[in-house]
Amino acid sequence: MSASLITPAMADAVGTDIFRTRSYPIAASDIRKWALAVYHPQSPPPQFWDGGSTGDDIVAPEEFNPFAWMTADPPGPPSALGPAGPSLESLLGLPNVGLAYMLNGGIEVDYGAPMRPGDVITSITTVADYSEREGRLGPMLISRTRSEWTKGDGARVKTQINTLIRYGTS
Repeated sequence: MSASLITPAMADAVGTDIFRTRSYPIAASDIRKWALAVYHPQSPPPQFWDGGSTGDDIVAPEEFNPFAWMTADPPGPPSALGPAGPSLESLLGLPNVGLAYMLNGGIEVDYGAPMRPGDVITSITTVADYSEREGRLGPMLISRTRSEWTKGDGARVKTQINTLIRYGTS
């Protein structure tokens, strides 16, 4: 393999927070609508819509995203992250790595406490790690980010690891 794609600045960035967002309080109607969409054309399980007269017993499906429509902080629609948005390195204030292509290397999720009406969720995304390997088309840079979702009381809702594989000189 040629010179490392991972610069000292990239290695130093491991563990750095790159993005933080906070949801509005989750509404029972948000959970109900999400469940209807996810389970369509079947009816969603009752725990996602039938919480009695107050809705207090409703829980959100594990894959519910309280950031899908708008966020409280930063205010407004969700930021454009991903292939059309800024690169991981630009979010860190680092130079572009000079690789032309990227693909989703997978997502790992570990769920914790369920989300309920009234919960405010905070997501903090950090640089989990960088690695590299030689591929058929040349060097590949593998970057992983870790998003930790927590409730206002500190309970962990989920931990998600996203892997991005970049390759091919630009």
